Amino acid sequence: MRVRANATVALLVVTALCSLLITLAGATEWAAQALGVVPARLSGELAVSGAAPALLTPVTSTLVHASFLHLVMNLLLLAWCGRQVEGLIGPGALVLLYAVGAYAAAGAQYALDPASSLPIIGASGAVSALIGAFALSFSRPKPLVRSFRVNRWLNTLWLLAAWVVLQWMMSWLMGLQGVLVATGAHVGGFLAGVILHRPLLLWRYRKA
Repeated sequence: MRVRANATVALLVVTALCSLLITLAGATEWAAQALGVVPARLSGELAVSGAAPALLTPVTSTLVHASFLHLVMNLLLLAWCGRQVEGLIGPGALVLLYAVGAYAAAGAQYALDPASSLPIIGASGAVSALIGAFALSFSRPKPLVRSFRVNRWLNTLWLLAAWVVLQWMMSWLMGLQGVLVATGAHVGGFLAGVILHRPLLLWRYRKA
């Protein structure tokens, strides 16, 4: 059966176009400060002239990427996980999950260092929410113990660890030293996907 992925395609197109335009214009450094999540701005301790409202930066930050590799990695994961998850929960719920994941990612990173003036950019936090939902829906847990539920959660934690390690490796390859690829944000987004997976699924099939 063909899976329709209108919302996933829309997110891919908007993210790719905005990120490429910013990169081609040589405005990545400016965009990181103006559109990225800066914890100190959320605390009200820092003001950036001409920047997007601080409360909107969890969303605007998804449109800015540090490099082409950073963008491609996020687009590939968005395309793969987004398509599958959208087929399960529907387009509206997918966009909601993506947005909540972006805010959960920002909130998690803010909680780790609310005074930080370093910007966090990229769609990785929002994509992490889709990966979390994907992990619960489509991954096949290995039978480590007798309980299927425990096996599923162990598998989900393994996928989270693998995702974080992948981000660390990508950060190292890009020479970001963990500044713009934030572990707390990925964990926060992933947990949002895990938590919202079942409620969104039940909402879609509430009349079934």
